Amino acid sequence: MVDARNEAAKAFGFEPYQAAGDEEYMNQDQEAHFREILLAWKRSLMEEVDRTVHHMQDEATNFPDPNDRATQESEFSLELRTRDRERKLIKKIDEALGRLDDHDYGYCEACGVEIGIRRLEARPTATLCIDCKTLDEIREKQRG
Repeated sequence: MVDARNEAAKAFGFEPYQAAGDEEYMNQDQEAHFREILLAWKRSLMEEVDRTVHHMQDEATNFPDPNDRATQESEFSLELRTRDRERKLIKKIDEALGRLDDHDYGYCEACGVEIGIRRLEARPTATLCIDCKTLDEIREKQRG
């Protein structure tokens, strides 16, 4: 059985980080591990952006049939929405890389505790520990 927490790291060919028992949290080795994951993720997203641009340029056709045009516009719209979400994710990746440069990566922005290696491998752009994230989601539900 594959551990679901390690899927993000394995998706880019990285093995989960194995910390030594007395290893300090977010040392240079851990920072390098997460920098590699973030850069690989960003590179993958940027390749998707390039593919989309080329696909839209190659497939852009002025169909005489209005139904064909509508289908093409719908497909392009869906692709652009997906790329917009990825653009926002690239921004989060860049922010995470900035936190790595400042040695603030891996610590909760709300309470300052360690986010944890496994949580960061599952979601490398995480900025909140699991407790603060849970409280944040509860507040969001209550607001509507």
